[in-house]
Amino acid sequence: MISLLLIVKITQLFIIMLIGCIITKLKIVKGEDSLVLSKISLYVLLPSAIINAFNVEVNDDIKRGLLLAFAASLVIHIILFLVDAVYKRITDASSVERGSSIYSNAANLIIPIVSYVLGEEWVIYSCAYMSVQLVFLWTHGISLFDTKKKSIKKILLNVNIIAIAIGLLLMFANVKLPEIIVDAIASLGNMLGPVSMLIAGMLIAKNNLKDIFSNKRTYRVILMRMIVYPLVVLAVMKTALYFMNTPDVKEILLIPYLAAITPTAATVMQFAQVHDVDVELAVSSNIATTLCCLVTMPVMVFLYML
Repeated sequence: MISLLLIVKITQLFIIMLIGCIITKLKIVKGEDSLVLSKISLYVLLPSAIINAFNVEVNDDIKRGLLLAFAASLVIHIILFLVDAVYKRITDASSVERGSSIYSNAANLIIPIVSYVLGEEWVIYSCAYMSVQLVFLWTHGISLFDTKKKSIKKILLNVNIIAIAIGLLLMFANVKLPEIIVDAIASLGNMLGPVSMLIAGMLIAKNNLKDIFSNKRTYRVILMRMIVYPLVVLAVMKTALYFMNTPDVKEILLIPYLAAITPTAATVMQFAQVHDVDVELAVSSNIATTLCCLVTMPVMVFLYML
């Protein structure tokens, strides 16, 4: 059932992506305009979705669930780094290949998908994976493109880390914002999925699909990001489920698992653009894995639910 719901939601998002592609091909907007939407998505829509996710009545079950989600997210990343170390040793994988394979587009896709598939009350657990990944993205991830040491201050001042801190503070302090503000934040957060897919559609229209799939290294990223890493994480989640028998554990662990099997993180593509490192591969990897997720994500979720 969850796999079917996931197919429906991903299909809806792909229709929006197709619209983004069409309006760009018709020259209603330019492919370069996607940069403006990306900034709005990163600095407005995602923080709003995060804060809205924490707008729940806190209880002991939610606290335990958050701790479990954080622990699972941390374990997943550690395992991905271990697999990456082996991958780096046995191949000539570039920094773009490695970054595109390790880091998923959890920030843009996981909140709308979890909200639709499991319900809005489960979205709070998706923030655990996002917060863990953000820390690693701005330390390990950016180091793949820029060897300069990044300060803790820069990581902590990331707008989405701040949004997580605000959300946690409001939740644990049991502070309720005025309804008019809550509704505005919720409306902005609900735009995250559609806007992200419009951006993807605009990027596809800007680039030639033939060129995207003509690069052999793109297929290596697809293999690692959409098949190998998800299967490794699946084995870990299945092992955890075998030994754990607490209420809702299967649903809670499903959320970091969903986050781990999404396409390549758009942030990796941005890192490549900023530092001018193999930009073509970064863009093609992002687009190719986004197109592939329509098939791979439902299959991986089906295997998880067995």
